[in-house]
Amino acid sequence: MKFSKMISAALIVMVTTASVFAQTADEIVTKHIEAIGGAEKWKALKSLEMKNKFSVQGMDIESKTVIVAGKSLRTDVSVMGQEIVTVVDGETGWSIRPAMMQGTGAPEDMPLAMVRESRKQLNLGGSLIGYKENGSTLELVGTEKIDGADAYKLKLVEKNGEETNIYLSTSTYYTLKTSGKRKVQGQEIDAEVTYSNFKPIEGLIFAHTMETPSPMGGSMTIETESIKLNPKVDEAIFKKPAK
Repeated sequence: MKFSKMISAALIVMVTTASVFAQTADEIVTKHIEAIGGAEKWKALKSLEMKNKFSVQGMDIESKTVIVAGKSLRTDVSVMGQEIVTVVDGETGWSIRPAMMQGTGAPEDMPLAMVRESRKQLNLGGSLIGYKENGSTLELVGTEKIDGADAYKLKLVEKNGEETNIYLSTSTYYTLKTSGKRKVQGQEIDAEVTYSNFKPIEGLIFAHTMETPSPMGGSMTIETESIKLNPKVDEAIFKKPAK
């Protein structure tokens, strides 16, 4: 009887494993892109404005991000009456940080590693859209549970060797989580984001809730308050002002 149960369990594992790998990584990505609105709609998105709200250690923080697809990004953060500005413009970037944030209050050049990391946000729709054209490779690793939901685990390797694990729901094909190692100011840190509260905006699907480890300890939940698609953008906002 025990032997029979062992055989049955082994068969279940084999069947489950076979069903996971019956789909290739590319087939899963195709379903993911279709689920979030389709490649053509994402390619037609030329600019985006997003407003977020979150709290860190009792401080209420608001942010506004403006992105020109594939080109430029600007995020303005308001916290305790102070303004923090982060800008990526092409291959360079700059920021303004107040003294309370260990800054000078004047425009400062952004480290290239931070520019490269921030540029990932310029790929509207996520890193899986056009990943081959960007020189990345993709591997289907298996399945895992993410907050109780089954998810495909994909490993994306960029041409610079940087790896990101992307977890896609096996039912909706939405991105439930991303994780990987990132270098910040010379130190390697774990970068992890979970996504939920998915809503359609003009036929495109966006996660309106994101949770990530807080640099001050614990976790930080970011709630998206509004998203505007293809707003008119004055590209002067990306130019570094004179000191």
